[in-house]
Amino acid sequence: MTINRKQAENIASVLTEGLPYIRKFKDKVIVIKYGGAAMIDESLKESFTRDIALMKLVGMKPVIVHGGGPQIGNELAKAGVESEFIGGLRVTTKSAMTVVKKVLGTTINNEIVKLIKKFGGNAISFNHTRYQVIRASKEVSQGSIDLGYVGKVDKIKTRDLKKIIEKGFIPVISPIGISRKHNYLNINADVVAGEVAEALEAEKLILLTDVKGIGDSKNKLISKISLQKGQKILKEEYIKGGMTPKLKAALKAKKKGVKTCHIIDGRVPHAVLLEVLTEEGVGTMIS
Repeated sequence: MTINRKQAENIASVLTEGLPYIRKFKDKVIVIKYGGAAMIDESLKESFTRDIALMKLVGMKPVIVHGGGPQIGNELAKAGVESEFIGGLRVTTKSAMTVVKKVLGTTINNEIVKLIKKFGGNAISFNHTRYQVIRASKEVSQGSIDLGYVGKVDKIKTRDLKKIIEKGFIPVISPIGISRKHNYLNINADVVAGEVAEALEAEKLILLTDVKGIGDSKNKLISKISLQKGQKILKEEYIKGGMTPKLKAALKAKKKGVKTCHIIDGRVPHAVLLEVLTEEGVGTMIS
């Protein structure tokens, strides 16, 4: 591919501006929750996985936790099963859990690994059949509704994760836990990403979403908030649906020692790189 002088100048400018951040985050673990439109739009898929490979190439240690809600919903709809959500969590029957394992644990997980490898990154699957790093228990029912095979994280087993990271691989984790009774449980990917970030003492937790970030009551983006401000916002009525587990996960991770947590717009091409390598970023930072 040939580039003109203007393009070359732009590339040089980006690299020069990004250098201090590359130095700052070299050898640091950065946990990224990958989901939403960035997992569906083909061009966004490619830009995301290319950026992850680049982060690894310049010395960072990215760890991916992926979702797959829309894809699961599509598979359930094909089977004539209507999706129901309570507090941002999918009610998961035994038959729905079979779909979750197929979509999250196999199809999506393998696709992400292959795409990262395509761009030169050494990615490896961490799913419900390989490594099983998520120890979980059944989530308490919400009100009178039993959530079914929905889990909460009891522990992230870090031994294998740390070994794989130190060997130069990029872990790609599907959010399926296993209980002491050996039942597979569907867990919200934002929650898993937060728990993984805590367990690995990550430098950053980045949660991709399909909105600009956290907005105020007038839907104006809040670019930076403190932990205390975040706790107050969580109680507001306009924070609901899928944003609730994201904000809860980010606040908990921040409390537990993750240095900065970010909720960013995954619809923006190269959103993760923009958040890591620029001062402004593309979403909300909790610090």
